[in-house]
Order: sequence, then structure tokens, then C-alpha cells
Amino acid sequence: MKECEIFSNLKVPCTSNIAVRLDGRNFSQLSRKLEFEKPYDLEFAEILAEASHHLFKEFNPRFIYIFSDEISLLLGEVPFAGRVEKIDSVMASFMSGAFTREIMGRERFSGLFDETASISFDSRVIPLSRKGVIAYFKERQMEAWRNCLNGYSYWTLRKEHSKEETMTLLHKKKSNQLHEILFQQGINLAQMPAWQRRGIGLYTRKVEVEGLNPLTHEKVTSQRNKITIDWDLPMFDEKFFNEKSII
Repeated sequence: MKECEIFSNLKVPCTSNIAVRLDGRNFSQLSRKLEFEKPYDLEFAEILAEASHHLFKEFNPRFIYIFSDEISLLLGEVPFAGRVEKIDSVMASFMSGAFTREIMGRERFSGLFDETASISFDSRVIPLSRKGVIAYFKERQMEAWRNCLNGYSYWTLRKEHSKEETMTLLHKKKSNQLHEILFQQGINLAQMPAWQRRGIGLYTRKVEVEGLNPLTHEKVTSQRNKITIDWDLPMFDEKFFNEKSII
């Protein structure tokens, strides 16, 4: 009955750079169940980064960018002959499994997270030009910054106000007004960790590895690619993507 399958042969454009964006499904509920710290929980970020590390080893993308519960991959070689349906379904299911294994291995969540809990991600494919790659990741990083500003504003006010009062106080506030609210509470976002403001990146870098020549028994060094989890990203620009050999 293959003739009944819908879009099963839809493929990505062969001349484009391909990004895949994964988003956690119902992670606000998960956050409440697992009692994550607000607005940011370091252990949650570590779990997401480690799960993304498994994703990197499996699919060897050129770059992975993470903020909140969102993961964007810039693919190197496009898997599954470019079939969109296959890329979306496998990437999402792989990430769901990797995240679940990581979180179940944490003692902190013992008793809060069990096999009855459901973790899933959705996935979409995004074809990009070379310039579009930079524009895409700059846009996602700006969204990370907006999340940071809005998150700190909301949870700072929630310390003294109800949910309804907080939403009223924040209604139609511009960014400079939100900064003023935080300054009044002694919070300067510029002093918050870079991963909260700019997200987390994964890419490969060259490292020297020392070994032993089996014939001469002499020590030799060689270069290997190592996956790096970067918690201190700069603001994205063309220089960053060129220096990291991402584009």
C-alpha cells in the first residue's frame, strides 16, 4: 500500500544547507513535575547538552545550538537520502530517547521521573542558503536573549505577586522597561551566565592526541576532531561560523 503513503518521498533541496529544529513537547508540564529551578535550571541544561552530544555523535552535524528546550542542528551530510519524513521522525525519536536516558540517570529526579512519564520532541526541516545559515542562528540566539529577559522578569515578579498580577504588570512592557524592573530588584542580566543569555553550542575542534608508534615505540602526536560543548558562546556573526569551520 505504498501508493497510499502521503509525502513519503518528499526530499530536501539538494543545493541547500539543511537545519533541523527540535522542540520539547509540553516541557512546561515536565518542568513543574520535576521541580526545575526558575527561570533557569543548570542540571536541566546539562541534561539537554549531554543528550545533544549523543545526537551529534550519531548524525555528525556541523553545529548544534541549544536554548530553553529547543535544539537546532546544521547538518553536514544529509541522512536518509534527504527524505523529510524520515529525518523528522528519526531525529525527534532519537532526541526523546537520549533525553530520557540522561534524565533517568540523575539521582535528583529519582521518584519524580519514572517510566510512566512521557518525553517527546517535534521536528522540522529548514532549507537555508549560506547567508541564511548565519541569519537563522542569529535569529535563534536573539530569541534566546528574549527568553532570558522575559523569564527573569516574570519569575522575579512572581516572588511577590500572583500569576495574574505578574501578567498584568508585564503586559505590553518594552525591553527597557523590563530591564528597569530587574535593576530595581538588583538584577543585571549582563552578569548572568552566558549560556542563559546566548545559548549553548556544540561543534568539533582539533585537539592533539599523544600515542605510541607500534613499530618504533616512540611517542607521536596526531590531531583528532573532538566534540566541544561551548557554554560561553559569543554573539553569532560570520566570523564565528568561519573560525569554527561551520560554514
